[in-house]
Amino acid sequence: MAANTSGRAWQRMLSGRRLDLLDPTPVDIEIEDIAHGLAFVARWNGQTRGDWPYSVAEHSLLVEQAFGRISPHPQPQWRLAALLHDAPEYVLGDMISPVKSALGQEYGEMDARVALAVHRRFGLPAKLPSAVRRQIKQADQVSAWLEATEIAGFSESEARGIFKRPDPDHCAGLVIRLRPPAEARRAYLVRFEELLAQM
Repeated sequence: MAANTSGRAWQRMLSGRRLDLLDPTPVDIEIEDIAHGLAFVARWNGQTRGDWPYSVAEHSLLVEQAFGRISPHPQPQWRLAALLHDAPEYVLGDMISPVKSALGQEYGEMDARVALAVHRRFGLPAKLPSAVRRQIKQADQVSAWLEATEIAGFSESEARGIFKRPDPDHCAGLVIRLRPPAEARRAYLVRFEELLAQM
């Protein structure tokens, strides 16, 4: 007889932590779980060119780099916030925008609860300054444009109708990386440790 799991709202992490999705706490957040999960979650539902899926970990690294170009004074804690901007996806997965819209408010609230626990765990404010939030959003748009036009099959004319075209100066030199999940996980952890050490 199968166990009744209808009331379960938590997930067991490889670290041994048990993360309650409805009431996540900072003590159940581990960076190793985040890095591992994000390295195995594919952006664009896996519909990207290349021999490896383009992971949320790679996307997060790119957003943090773009944020460093956009922000006039990129302090380490705000760069860390940029790196962690999609951290809830390590447990919620990456939903493309049309699906997020269809799921509505409940998904957004769950994402916000996990994000808050992540921020508290790593010493970031519950609510980022509005200027920092805007710059991270702008960096996210830089990444989305590059991903769409370079690996997700969008022509530039099609992308212009869906995504905000970024300032070319914010894109220059940024590279989309496709690599095995273990390498993406390691790169994410290394960058996290570098930023934490600077804080």
